[in-house]
Amino acid sequence: MASVRVSWASATTTRGASCRLILAAGVVSPMPVESDSELADVFDLDTIAVVGCSSTPGKDAHEIPNYLREHGYDVIPVNPYADEIFGREAYDSLADVEENVEIVDVFRPSEEVAGIVDEAIERGDVEVVWTQLGIRDSDATNRAEDAGLRVVQDKCMKVEHQRLNA
Repeated sequence: MASVRVSWASATTTRGASCRLILAAGVVSPMPVESDSELADVFDLDTIAVVGCSSTPGKDAHEIPNYLREHGYDVIPVNPYADEIFGREAYDSLADVEENVEIVDVFRPSEEVAGIVDEAIERGDVEVVWTQLGIRDSDATNRAEDAGLRVVQDKCMKVEHQRLNA
C-alpha cells in the first residue's frame, strides 16, 4: 500500500472568508464546514437561494428563510410550484435564478441534492451549499468540494445562526 503525505493549509476565498484545505499528493480539497469560525464566515455572506422554499407559513421551509430575511439576508426563493414567496418572484430552479447567489440552502429530499449541487457548480457564483437537518448526500458533497465549494450538511441555518449570535 502506498502512503500519501497529507498536510493541512488555510486559504482565503475571493470574498475574504477563511477555509481549511487538505493537501494530499498535490491535490487540494476543501474540508466540510464544521467549526464555529467557519460557520461564522458562511454567515458573513449575504445572498441565499433557498431551493424548496415554501409559501406555506408554519413549514420549516418557509419559517427558516423568513427568519434569515428578518436578519438581513437577501433570500431568493426557488420553488417551481410558487409564483411568489415573501413578495418576491420564486424561480423554478437554481439555474433560472438571475441574481448572484453566494449560498444555496437546500430544503429538498436527499435524493435531489445531487442535481442541485450540479446546478450550483455550473453557476460559478455559489460559494456554499448548505443542506438542512436530515438532508445528506456524500457523493454530491464530494463533488461540490472538489469544485471548490464549501459544504454544510445536516444542519439548520436558523439554529446555527441563533447559536452563533446568542
